Amino acid sequence: MTAPLFTEAELYKQLDYLLGPVLSSRRTAAPLASRLAPLPRMQQDFVLHWIEVIARSNYEMAYQFTAAAPAAYARLDPTAIDAWIIQAMDTYDREGLHRGSQIFRQIESWTPIAAGTQVATFEEHAAVLELFVCGLAGRRLKLDTAGEPWTDTETLYLPTHIGTLPTKAENFNIYKILATLLWAQGRYGTFHADLAAACGTYNDPQRASALLSHLESLRLEARIARVLPGIARDMARLRGGSVDRRCAALNAPDASVHDSLQLLAKFYGIMDAPRLAYRTALRTETVSVRDARIKREQGELAAALAELAQAHDAGTKPAPETLERFRINAAATNTDDGLDFELRLDGAPVAPPGKVTQLIESILQDLGGIPDDYLHGANLPPEAHAGEDEHADARKEHEDGVHLYNEWDHRRRHYRKNWCSLRELDISPASGSFVEDTLRKYRPQVSQLKRTFEMLRGEDKVLKRQAVGDDIDFDTLVAAYADLKTGHELADRLLTRRSRNERDLAALFMVDMSGSTRGWINDAEREALVMLCEALEVLGDRYAIYGFSGLTRKRCEIYRIKRFDEPYDDMVKQRIAGITPQDYTRMGAAIRHLTGILNAVDARTKLLITLSDGKPDDYSDQYRGEYGIEDTRQALLEAHRSGVKPFCITIDHEARDYLSHLYGPVSWTLVDDVKRLPLKVADIYRRLTA
Repeated sequence: MTAPLFTEAELYKQLDYLLGPVLSSRRTAAPLASRLAPLPRMQQDFVLHWIEVIARSNYEMAYQFTAAAPAAYARLDPTAIDAWIIQAMDTYDREGLHRGSQIFRQIESWTPIAAGTQVATFEEHAAVLELFVCGLAGRRLKLDTAGEPWTDTETLYLPTHIGTLPTKAENFNIYKILATLLWAQGRYGTFHADLAAACGTYNDPQRASALLSHLESLRLEARIARVLPGIARDMARLRGGSVDRRCAALNAPDASVHDSLQLLAKFYGIMDAPRLAYRTALRTETVSVRDARIKREQGELAAALAELAQAHDAGTKPAPETLERFRINAAATNTDDGLDFELRLDGAPVAPPGKVTQLIESILQDLGGIPDDYLHGANLPPEAHAGEDEHADARKEHEDGVHLYNEWDHRRRHYRKNWCSLRELDISPASGSFVEDTLRKYRPQVSQLKRTFEMLRGEDKVLKRQAVGDDIDFDTLVAAYADLKTGHELADRLLTRRSRNERDLAALFMVDMSGSTRGWINDAEREALVMLCEALEVLGDRYAIYGFSGLTRKRCEIYRIKRFDEPYDDMVKQRIAGITPQDYTRMGAAIRHLTGILNAVDARTKLLITLSDGKPDDYSDQYRGEYGIEDTRQALLEAHRSGVKPFCITIDHEARDYLSHLYGPVSWTLVDDVKRLPLKVADIYRRLTA
């Protein structure tokens, strides 16, 4: 039996409670309740559920959603409403309240998705789109989602879903067209002019920007037709035929963004951008990203060319210091087929290394040529560039060291994109005799573990009929001699070789370094790692050890203790001794990062073994409880799908309440006595890998 509709009074009461922090005497829940009252009960329940979910992130976003929900139900197919909400919340996460609430307020800008339409989503096609973009010429580009398609020249932002055409294949084709257009904006000089300043001179800059984007799409379509004719044909078909004759100048091979700006001045006020199945936006954020790259690459090119000159001069008479040594020919152009240039050193052509080629091509894309002052600095020795900015290396290391990871929001049933910032840090080695004291304390147990692990290594096997080996294979030699006497050719595989039955396994130990491990738990963890390493050195398995901790999503931290390619030496022992409790237990980002490290190792079996004293937790109340558990579970599912086998060793007596949900019923174990932890970890590993 269907539940009765909520009355306007009942809705008012619930909305007043859910949206209380953003309501006032002038902004009440009454108009919202009035618009929700006519909706079917299922839709009312849906809206109330999402108000509660969105309000946990931001009350103003929840209010804007409530105000727009009735119009959304009138305009969108139910299959599109989820995507609309998720896109708004993703935009809020990444770009803030103004952009996020804009998605809710401007519901009319969303193309209605008719019943039966097969929607293409970014998530299901991202992998193919990344391969497609990777095949396009120019700098490497990343993909992400946004409320409207645009590019900052380093990332292509695409919609979360496309449902403009009836079939999924047609909608996926629009994704390819948008990605190609955004790539072409950076590749063929859209940003060679100050577009924001140009559009700002008009009465309605937004209208001018939309028309300019359309004119640029026509110009770029002509460029695309010469290198990707199939994509250009699809664009023409969706556009509906030939180009407006008034815009024919944009078809010329040498047409530039300045031609588009001239047509903008001519047609503003008498022409508007048509509503096409594909349409991109020009955003002011592009300027800062592009300017930062231009400034960075100028210094990088000068340093790289200086190194090239130094290598060229090795063993030869140095050139005069006053000579302008590097020249790039005046014919350097950004053509349809490629970025053509010739680099000359001391007047003679020189083949640039890959790094120099990439930098020159990137600068040509941004500027259309290489300014002379970019080459002046290259005439200085490499060490002259080292002191240009004493903080440059530190900033670069800081920027390069930040890894962004998605986080699963079970309430939205969707990822928060690039939500967690994770850094890899080095543990400060500790002096002292901790490792030696541990080995003395557990000498009998360590000896027993080593004997046990030796038995896991397997015996040598003699391989016969080998072309290269350690000894003569007499049985094969006799048979070969008989063949030779009967006129056959002498065999070339006459040797034997001993081959050890190698274990093709890599294990990564993820050690909880949260504040709750302070005291004897921390001592037990360090002792367990010492005993484990001693045993694994006998076994010969590849293994790595990383600690993890964090304080909010902005400070997720991984601590390097032993990498896969490091030997178990005094430095690693000092790092183990230096393990100290840090902050909280935000596990999802750590699992995702360490899964990536483990997947980079070529091994048949890959284990991710977590050593922890409790459930996922963080300073933020939001991560505590179900949210943190579900994010961790999703990260573990991702690891499992990638071929990694997760396992957890815990000392938390409440583990039964949540670890079966996280790891499954057989992929975790409880060590109920902390004092037994050092003895149990190596034994558990032995049983896992036997």
